[in-house]
Amino acid sequence: MKAFFSLPHETKMKVGPPPPHIVALRLIKSKIYHRQSAHVRGYEPLLDSNVDPANRGDLYESFVIGGEELVPKEDVDKKVDDDSAIIENQWPSEPAGFREAFLNYYHAALGVGKVLRRLFALALDLPETFFDDKLKRHQIMRGLHYPPQTGPEDDGIIGIGAHSDFECFTILWQEPGVQALQVLNSEKKWINAPPIPGTLVINISNLLSRWTNDIFKSTVHRVINRSGVHRYSIPLFFGTDTHVNVEPLPSCVSPERPAKYGPINSGEYVQKLMQEMYQRGYTASDDATRHDDGQ
Repeated sequence: MKAFFSLPHETKMKVGPPPPHIVALRLIKSKIYHRQSAHVRGYEPLLDSNVDPANRGDLYESFVIGGEELVPKEDVDKKVDDDSAIIENQWPSEPAGFREAFLNYYHAALGVGKVLRRLFALALDLPETFFDDKLKRHQIMRGLHYPPQTGPEDDGIIGIGAHSDFECFTILWQEPGVQALQVLNSEKKWINAPPIPGTLVINISNLLSRWTNDIFKSTVHRVINRSGVHRYSIPLFFGTDTHVNVEPLPSCVSPERPAKYGPINSGEYVQKLMQEMYQRGYTASDDATRHDDGQ
């Protein structure tokens, strides 16, 4: 992953999304899909998004994939609600072995997620397999590079602004020895979430928070990399099939705990949040090449 992000900007952009002046195009069957979609694939340059409206841009670059077998299966039945049937992954021609390494980790993390979805069900006194047919689509994974920040602290550009993840839960690997992730605690104070070697961070995300009526509450977090070194992380976002409707589970609602959320379609909900995040990043992304030094 480090080798990929070390490539020249022009090389990485060959597997990136189209520039803003063609974002109106919806190339459903093409390997290029515009940034106003939940189906982003390939390379995303610095400042391509802005998740926090209070900021001016997110100072990270990423490489995004959806589900894919290391060795493609000829008899796979791709359904309409499976986003890999709409958009294929985009792979760079270099560095050598990148696809294999990325997919090997993807499937290892996916295995962890399949265990977690059953643990969540048991914790909620639901049948162990309750989430199996609702969280079975190919999940999205990002390799992330956060350059060290050296600009003014009040310039509205940090690694990634304050937000909670959109899907059900996130499985996060962060490089040991580099502190950058912060979590907003119950006292509304930012605390460091330092990487612990040999562990993964599990973030509760918005859809699971809505499903459980905030029994499992989504984690507000941000990244500020003032470590002086480059920071790398890999989140896998475990979400629902796009056709699934989400509303508080009956077991999570009571007279003492009335429903806080109405029903939503999960696919429409995530796509709306993704659209807003990328729309706010358009202007900033025009200047992305000026910020390769983290300033």
